[in-house]
Amino acid sequence: MAAPADPVSEVIPPRPLGAWLVAGFDAGQTHTRCRLATGDGAVLAEAEGPGVVHLAAPGGPERFIAALRQSLAGARVRVPEAWLTIPLAAAAVGASGIEAGSPVQAEGLTLAAAALGLPRARLAVTGDERTALAGAFPEGPGIVVICGTGTIALGRDGQGRHHRCAGWGWLLDGAGSTMDIGRDALALSLKMADGREPDGPLRLAIWQALGLDPRDPGAPQRIKALVVDPAFGAAGFARLAPEVNRLAAGGDRPAAVILERNAEALVAMVAAVAAALQLRDPPVAALGGGLIHLAPLRQCFEQGLGRLGAQLMEPRGDACHGALHLAAGLLRGDLEALAAAAD
Repeated sequence: MAAPADPVSEVIPPRPLGAWLVAGFDAGQTHTRCRLATGDGAVLAEAEGPGVVHLAAPGGPERFIAALRQSLAGARVRVPEAWLTIPLAAAAVGASGIEAGSPVQAEGLTLAAAALGLPRARLAVTGDERTALAGAFPEGPGIVVICGTGTIALGRDGQGRHHRCAGWGWLLDGAGSTMDIGRDALALSLKMADGREPDGPLRLAIWQALGLDPRDPGAPQRIKALVVDPAFGAAGFARLAPEVNRLAAGGDRPAAVILERNAEALVAMVAAVAAALQLRDPPVAALGGGLIHLAPLRQCFEQGLGRLGAQLMEPRGDACHGALHLAAGLLRGDLEALAAAAD
């Protein structure tokens, strides 16, 4: 799919960077956020559109284009009146499942160019972990750990080198995720049911969360059928994580052990990234619903970071902020190249 003609390269600066309009997108499975800002970072508006799926999934390309166009359209009508007719000059998109240097990234770039009417020189399409890193640590070294239905860690050193760890899909590599927390609890509940582990409150809570009667002898068979239903998937397991969190916060030891084990998996990801990039006492940002909403998990994670010498830091900005940072960098580089060519 060919990119349209470049509407900005026809105009030679000098317009200040703050006079240009840039967009940052955070494309998730449930919704896509678009944030519009000036080239020098002043936020103008934000809106949401539909979510995306992996580009290789049925309808993936069409949903990707629709998500970008609809979220952009929603943000466009919210900008101050003076910006309503200013064309979009650059954009960056962060979406899960897009690996740097992969054919999927190349396809995403082509689709985004068509959806947004931008040339490739002023467009970036990458994984959401990279926009999250750019938002949390716009400059210098740092590591982000994202814990949601899945997990991934990404770090950058002072020279701009990156290293990722985990995030290889829930069937292969979900340690530390809310999916694994829920699955571990459900597996333990079945061991309790058949006598391999002492019975306790965890089995009752987990089965009730699934709408099952803990007294029903047929419940284990129903669980076996439930988890292989395509509609259950990783999200079905992840929905059980809040119950594990509630039990652990109330003193249930089996639930606490599950959270401790998954927190250690997250700490191991940080250790691997720090070692690969030779980062000493790196700053770490904890992102994603698991580390934000599951307090015992976050506490165990923070304790583990302390043993590594890593420092848990508040992120400077979110993934949309990071996408805007990338978009502004692309715009700045392109405008500098145009100015040099005009001299």
